[in-house]
Amino acid sequence: MNEQMTSFVCTLTAEQRAELKTLMEERGWEFQTPPPYAEYRAAHDRVTVVVYSSGKLVAQGRGTADFVSFILEPEILKSFAFTVAAAEADAEELSPHGGVDESGKGDFFGPLAVAAVYVDQSTAPRLRQLGVCDSKLVKSSTRIFELAKGIRSVVDGGFALLVLKPETYNRLYSRIGNLNRLLAWGHARVIENLLEQVPECPRMLSDKFGNELLIKRALMERGRKITLQQRTKAESDVAVAAASILAREAFLRGMNALSDDLRVELPRGAGAQVAQTGRKLLAEQGSEVFCRCAKLHFKTWTDLQMEAK
Repeated sequence: MNEQMTSFVCTLTAEQRAELKTLMEERGWEFQTPPPYAEYRAAHDRVTVVVYSSGKLVAQGRGTADFVSFILEPEILKSFAFTVAAAEADAEELSPHGGVDESGKGDFFGPLAVAAVYVDQSTAPRLRQLGVCDSKLVKSSTRIFELAKGIRSVVDGGFALLVLKPETYNRLYSRIGNLNRLLAWGHARVIENLLEQVPECPRMLSDKFGNELLIKRALMERGRKITLQQRTKAESDVAVAAASILAREAFLRGMNALSDDLRVELPRGAGAQVAQTGRKLLAEQGSEVFCRCAKLHFKTWTDLQMEAK
């Protein structure tokens, strides 16, 4: 993707202008005093957008490419001319490779899900056309499920998924004793599983979360033959973005199943609402239930136990 692009201009209909403004309001954009002849001006995440009464939209800033690719085109324009052109111009993204990402590592409740996806010159542009992007940019669970279904259809078996339910996660963590080592183990397993589906995959890309030697050491014989790359903001790559979507879908499904089983709506993250729900669970269902619904090395669990004493 062309991350060097710092400006973009297009024309919106009145309906599209209103829809974009509503979306920005819902997602916490900062609205500023608009210039003459403009309907509104808003800023968020390194990009400023001005929408004029004539229909002209001007986006400026280092976050322009992400805004166009992940918001404007998939949700407002419903076309992907810029995104596809950018992907076609990115030789590295089009080259055969896999991407791996996880979901749930920062959530007290729910599983840890790790996914890997293989792309090539044929599938990478098609995933971009679907609107595949970093799952953190997708605020709707329904949209995550839609994208995940599309990804599986496009890559046709070229993916792998590992879901560690809390019971398994807690057992592994107690044995491994370190989150980065646990993540490395999970990444290594999905890489090995993906290579069973696509043995010709030459390299794997993941977000940088620790020393890359952690993953290399956790790989088995097949995985040690490929090139392993880690970099910050790897989710800008379509294979990693697709993996993040599949991992997020698996995490959300796991959360839904646990909420149904416990008859309590389990919140995400590890903030005040999570602690409040934890207190309610502890009072009504006892401490034993946390082994199968929560990650017990979190400070949240220590705090809940201290409060209960």
